[in-house]
Amino acid sequence: MSTTTAVAPLTTADAELLVDAARSAAEAAGVPVSVTVLDAGGHLLAFRRDDRAVLISGETSTRKAYTALQLNAPTADLVDLVKPDGPFHTLPTALDRPLLFIAGGIPVHRDGRLVGALGVGGGAPAQDHSFAAAALDRLARLAR
Repeated sequence: MSTTTAVAPLTTADAELLVDAARSAAEAAGVPVSVTVLDAGGHLLAFRRDDRAVLISGETSTRKAYTALQLNAPTADLVDLVKPDGPFHTLPTALDRPLLFIAGGIPVHRDGRLVGALGVGGGAPAQDHSFAAAALDRLARLAR
């Protein structure tokens, strides 16, 4: 008989830390952003849009987080898969879901299990990815 070890879910405190860390990284680069954190079920845990961030960044940050969660992969790693010659070319239009294959979404794992996702929108895709990665790094450092 195998035993299953429970993994602590992503908490509101974790989500707020991720938002603050991503926004700090973006602020240091002079980029106004929106940040979304979802739990493992895809439910909103935290969201913040900087006053100067473009309005659409709220939607893109949420869709990036959702995509990273559903596919359990950073959206930066998925971009080539949906290009016209990619194996998932039709995926964005085949599903009636808010998927967005632009860098800036990253799944959040705890003890090897998916517990949520983070999405950043408002900067260039590589910037958004780096802000999200910096936030995950901060969360991981605090968990040690």
